[in-house]
Amino acid sequence: MWTPPDKIRHAIPPARWPSAEEAAASRWFSPIDVGPTRLHARTWVPAMVPWRASDDGLVTPDVIAWYERFAAGEPGALVVEATGIRDVPSGPLLRIGDDRFVPGLAELAAAVRAASGGRTRLFVQLIDFLAVKRRPPPDKFFARFLRVDAGHRRRLADALHDERWLSAPEPALRDRLLSAEPGLLEQVLTDRERRELDYGYRELVTDVDLPHVRDLPRVLPELFAAAAARAEAAGFDGVELHYAHAYTMASFLSRTNTRADGYGGSLEGRARLPLEVLAAVRARLGAGTVVGCRMLGDEVIAGGSDLADAVQFARAFAAAGIDFVSVSKGGKFDDAHQPKVGEAVYPYTGPSGYECMPTVHSDARGPFGRNVALAAAIRAGIRDDGRATPVVAAGGIHSFDQAEAILAAGHADIVAAARQSLADPDWFAKIRLGRGDEVRRCKFTNYCEALDTQHKQVTCQLWDRVELDEPGIARSHDGRRRLVAPRWRR
Repeated sequence: MWTPPDKIRHAIPPARWPSAEEAAASRWFSPIDVGPTRLHARTWVPAMVPWRASDDGLVTPDVIAWYERFAAGEPGALVVEATGIRDVPSGPLLRIGDDRFVPGLAELAAAVRAASGGRTRLFVQLIDFLAVKRRPPPDKFFARFLRVDAGHRRRLADALHDERWLSAPEPALRDRLLSAEPGLLEQVLTDRERRELDYGYRELVTDVDLPHVRDLPRVLPELFAAAAARAEAAGFDGVELHYAHAYTMASFLSRTNTRADGYGGSLEGRARLPLEVLAAVRARLGAGTVVGCRMLGDEVIAGGSDLADAVQFARAFAAAGIDFVSVSKGGKFDDAHQPKVGEAVYPYTGPSGYECMPTVHSDARGPFGRNVALAAAIRAGIRDDGRATPVVAAGGIHSFDQAEAILAAGHADIVAAARQSLADPDWFAKIRLGRGDEVRRCKFTNYCEALDTQHKQVTCQLWDRVELDEPGIARSHDGRRRLVAPRWRR
């Protein structure tokens, strides 16, 4: 992962833990209404992809054990990982694009309810994504993937001052490009083709020459609505529409979306499909089911959307009746690290990915609560319109006092923690019971994210080699790491 060039290693700030009485009287452990449901506390575990589903996208025992472990800490809300709304192969990621996925998801929802004593509200994050291919070897790219046209011939002939390339056999032209130096390729290939050679093929929402991309506005509202209905049937308390990071809906919201069909360009055009998806989902679900979204406060890429855009989008979502807005940052393909040949580009490896999950190796601002200002501005915009839609803040949350200060300042209504919750799934319960000195504190080194980047089962360095002799524990595929944190012995 990218880190700031003038990085400083920041220490984990010392923490003061409250008594049980102070925790009970705190804002963080007070209830809040989120649409039609009530959270018993403003504690929230955001979606994390643990790579534990089957290759067919089904719930496995390891998936259930992962979410049961978080539920044992009794957070106010727990969001299940990004779950695909299409029934298409996508590796060990959960899917919800067909009714056959409902029984497993229902088992998951029941397990969370039992593990939390019914206290934790369970949402599932619904995601759509476009095709991303592995970076090809140059010989394969030039032999199979490059679509040679008259423009390539003209540019090659001009670059080499040799008109024979205008009529040369295509195999000869492909061979010449394969052996070409980078400077020649820059003159002959388009920007898109150079990127596909260096990073692999990736579909964009602006590829309206592709019928299935052109038809996304017609297709996606129903796909999201059907997926949401399955989540409701499985017993989830609500859904979180994934409008963030590198995926389809965030790409529609992005300033890089230049579609000219009414679904791009202006703020209104870019928000049109997300609003239509929201409306379709809301219309399909019962009044008791929550509908929220995860969105970006800032894309952090050249030419991308910024906080001013995000405030306007959030105001529009709130006006349309969304039940919560969860705020993230960055995590885009546009500035991702170049993958090795044979690997796919990963959207959390560049500067925007760093801003999504900042580490202790940071600039002078440090990594803790770095993105809270985005949530604060979005909340202020929604409140200026006279609406009380809850806003969820996240990013480098590590202590009770930090979370309480965010709420006291009115920067957010709910404070979420992913990495700290992974480090210690019981930390909410420990704080609530006045036993905060037992919290296993995250080091914010992104050990977990490094596993995620490699599509390995996600664990935490603080516990994945601990008590490996515990009877019945599930281990990673290589047998070297446990897959859930040791049980807290109260």
